[in-house]
Amino acid sequence: MTHHILIIGAGQAGLQAAISLRQAGFDGPVTLIGAEDTLPYQRPPLSKAYLKGEMALDRLLLRPDAFFQSQNITLRLNSVVEGIDRASQTVTLVGGETLSYHKLLIATGAPPRRLPLEGADASNVYYLRTLKDSDKLRNILEVDGRIVIVGAGYIGLEVAAVARAAGRDVTVLEMADRVLSRMVGNTVSNFFQNLHRGHGVDLRLGAQLCGFTNKGGRVVAARLGDGEEIPCAAVLVGIGAAPDQGLAVDAGLKVENGIWVDESARTEDPAIWAAGDISNFPSPFYGCRFRLESVPNAIEQGKTAGLTMAGKEHIYDALPWFWSDQYDVKLQTVGCLPPADSANRHEIVRGDAARAPLSVWTFVGDELRSVDAINEPAAFLMGKRLIAARTKIDAKKLADPATELKSLM
Repeated sequence: MTHHILIIGAGQAGLQAAISLRQAGFDGPVTLIGAEDTLPYQRPPLSKAYLKGEMALDRLLLRPDAFFQSQNITLRLNSVVEGIDRASQTVTLVGGETLSYHKLLIATGAPPRRLPLEGADASNVYYLRTLKDSDKLRNILEVDGRIVIVGAGYIGLEVAAVARAAGRDVTVLEMADRVLSRMVGNTVSNFFQNLHRGHGVDLRLGAQLCGFTNKGGRVVAARLGDGEEIPCAAVLVGIGAAPDQGLAVDAGLKVENGIWVDESARTEDPAIWAAGDISNFPSPFYGCRFRLESVPNAIEQGKTAGLTMAGKEHIYDALPWFWSDQYDVKLQTVGCLPPADSANRHEIVRGDAARAPLSVWTFVGDELRSVDAINEPAAFLMGKRLIAARTKIDAKKLADPATELKSLM
C-alpha cells in the first residue's frame, strides 16, 4: 500500500512540511490542501510591502507552480476540509469528496478574531489575513476619509504606517494602556507610540470601543464609551487571532488554545501532526508550552513535522523570534518577554530610548530572556546567540555603550 501524506493548510507551515518531506527522501504521494485559490504565499508583506504596492504577486509567492510539478506535490487549491475521520483515516472536503491518508498534518493557522459589536458586519469593516483581504484594504488607501484601526498590535500599527504614508488620516484605538502590550515592554511601547504620533496618527490608549454608527450598510463613525463619535470612511480590525482548531475538536483531538502536540509536532493520534499557528507545543528550552503566531515558528515546526512524518525523528526547540516594519523602522525581537510581574525582571537599554537605533535587553535576575532591536540588526543577532547559549552576562558591561556586543560571548 502506498503511504499517502495529506497536509491541510497551504501556508508557510504546510508548504515547509511538504518541502521537508521531499528533502528527507519521502517519495510517496503528498497532497497539499489550500482553502484559497492562490499558490502558497507569504503573509507578512500583506500589511507592509504588498499593501503599499511595492511587491508584485509573483514575488509574494513562496514557490512557483513549476516547483510543485517538479516535486510531485499535488496542490488542491480552493478546497476546504469539512471533517476528519480518524477511524478510517480519511478527510472529507466540502462538496463530498473523500481523501485517504496514512499520515496527516493540520496546519490551518489562526484567522483574525472577529469584533462582536453592533455594526461590525458593515461592508467597510475590514480584517487582514489573506491576499484578497489585502487587495480590498489597498483600495481604501485611495478613498477620502479617516481610517479607524481597532487594535495596536503588529497588524494595526503596520497598516497605520502604510495609511499615513499614503496621506490618510488614521485613528488607532487600543484598549490597553500601551501599544504592543503583549509583545514588548514599556520602553519599546513608548518608542512606537511616539513614532506613530510623530507621523500624525491619532493614537488613543485605554480606549473603549462600544459600537459603530452605520448608514446604508456602511460604518460612518466609531462610537466610544465616553460618548465620542469618530467619523470614518473605513475600519480595520486587528485584535489578535484565534487558532482554527474546529477540525481537531470535531475529530476528538486534544485541544487547548491550539492543538496539543509533542516536541516532534505529533498529536495524541500517531497518524496526525499539527504545526504553525495552530499548534500548542512544549519548548524544551523554556520548559513550558507555547502557541506562537510567527513565520519562523511556522517554518521550523513545519520542518519538524515533515522530517518526522518521513521517519526522521526531529525535536523542535527553536528560539522564538519576530519582526515588524513600520515607516523606516524595523523591530526585531528574539526570545519570549517574561511576564511583567516576574520577580527581578529588569531591562537594559543600549542607545537613546527616544530614537533608533537602540536595543532593549530584558532579564529575569541574571538570565537574559529577550532582546528587542530597533534598526539594530547586530544586537538582534547577538541576542539570539546569547539567549540560545544561556550565556551569563555582566549587566554593567552590557549597559556601557562602549562595550562591543561581540565581547559578551
